[in-house]
Amino acid sequence: MRLLHTSDWHLGRTFHGADLLADQEAVLRHLAEVVQSERVDVVLVAGDIYDRAVPSAETVQVATRGLARIREAGAQIVVTSGNHDSALRLGAFADFLAAGGLHLRTSIDAIDDPVVFTDEHGPVCVYGIPYLEPEPSRQAMGIDAKGHTGVLTEAMRRINADRQRRGGRSVVMAHAFVTGGTGSDSERSIAVGGVEQVGGAVFDGPDYVALGHLHGPQTLSERLRYSGSLLPYSFSEAAHRKAAWLIDLGADGLERVERVDLPVPRALAMISGELEQVLTDPAHEDVRECYLAVTLTDRVRPTDAMRKLRERFPYAVHLDWQPQGGGSGGQLRYAEAVRGRKDVEIVERFLADCRGAGPEASERDLLEQALRAGLPEREGRREEGAPLSAGVGR
Repeated sequence: MRLLHTSDWHLGRTFHGADLLADQEAVLRHLAEVVQSERVDVVLVAGDIYDRAVPSAETVQVATRGLARIREAGAQIVVTSGNHDSALRLGAFADFLAAGGLHLRTSIDAIDDPVVFTDEHGPVCVYGIPYLEPEPSRQAMGIDAKGHTGVLTEAMRRINADRQRRGGRSVVMAHAFVTGGTGSDSERSIAVGGVEQVGGAVFDGPDYVALGHLHGPQTLSERLRYSGSLLPYSFSEAAHRKAAWLIDLGADGLERVERVDLPVPRALAMISGELEQVLTDPAHEDVRECYLAVTLTDRVRPTDAMRKLRERFPYAVHLDWQPQGGGSGGQLRYAEAVRGRKDVEIVERFLADCRGAGPEASERDLLEQALRAGLPEREGRREEGAPLSAGVGR
């Protein structure tokens, strides 16, 4: 039997404000092509179909079309819910959808109720563990153990008991942070009480464990893997090569796992330098069509920088300013910044800290006028040189 392991589609997610639905649908179309060309029997989607619990109507339509293409390509589909999904919404009409080849595993009650497929070697049981929020899951399971390790250990105890009763080959799907995996900036933390990781030994038993949650494709062991996300969702993933895993199960269990690289409709890139150099350097032409993060190093913060950048780089989405030499001396504690200084001096230092240079002469005149108009002497209660906050709110 041949399976395809994918996860973390996060349909409906934006990238620094850029709509990704068209890119996501393009990759889902590619997955359907892989299913057809590789003659995949079952596609496993290990959580986070959607990026939010209540997806938009357009997002649901993209998911529906993507799943329909995969089904039309010849594979049945097993989906579990992730920490971004609403398990109740995703699992609606599960019994009806199963008749059409879409099997949803979103409830604790169905953890040890596998989807059973059959090939020439006999049955293959696919168990789906939805994302388990520790405290409500612990209560629902009626156990004393706490945290992610506690509820996942109980889930696997139930699964392994059913596996032993049935015999044959088995696959488990789970959405969790397993020790040894490497995270990225785009994953929502599932930490509870400061602990979000579980040991890989929790998943001992099945022939293959299809993991979701971490966005980089990675191998924790031959039978324990993350497929990673459908697209890069943060600049920390710029070097990722997105993928899915093609799994072959033979008569005696796991035979082979092959990586299938996914297309990236629009790559990510990061560049830095002074604004004028970034705008004119021909070396940057190769990132013109990338989602771009730019770090400007000008001594003084440039005005209207993003508009100027987008004239050359239409997909510039993130801008940072880190002046050469560390700016105006770094952050100061409030008391140190205002001690012994007049109001106008405090404002000047604030401007210098924000933009790398203090006010010009004309600006200083305006500041002094504004301070005189807005901060009267308050009948002598405010001493010369006291900070702006003195007397405010009295």
